[in-house]
Amino acid sequence: MTTDAFAVRPLASDAEAEACAALMAASEPWVTLRRDYETSLRLLRDPCRERFVAYAGNRLAGFLILNLQGAFVGYIQTICIAPGFRNMGLGSSLIAFAEARIFREHPNVFMCVSSFNPAARRLYARLGYIPVGELTDYLIAGHAEILLRKSRGPILTTPPLDSGLVGT
Repeated sequence: MTTDAFAVRPLASDAEAEACAALMAASEPWVTLRRDYETSLRLLRDPCRERFVAYAGNRLAGFLILNLQGAFVGYIQTICIAPGFRNMGLGSSLIAFAEARIFREHPNVFMCVSSFNPAARRLYARLGYIPVGELTDYLIAGHAEILLRKSRGPILTTPPLDSGLVGT
């Protein structure tokens, strides 16, 4: 997929995973969250996650990790933009890419944002994400992870009361 000046595609090699891990380990909010290179690399190598990279020409501009399993299926686990590509619309483009991918199969998109990350919080609010919960002191004392949701509806639909089903 091409998002304006950026090409987005699945992560294709361990060398790309290593480059993404280095980018994550050197970037906020992961520096504050103490996510080091090895932890980042394990996450990027996890075959249970969908991992995508964004390139501008031959330069790594950012990446995205999606989790389509678990309680919050449709979870944008990580979005990371290289310093030279910030404030150019790539974050919004990667989120739109993630939403298109997730909404094909699931009615909700979830993500967390750290309370100490006001720029990301503003972006996600502008893109229509609603806070649905706060995990105080979850990763770092004195800060919270704020669970956000963008929805097209509930996972389950309730049958009408006159459906003839008893005890449901």
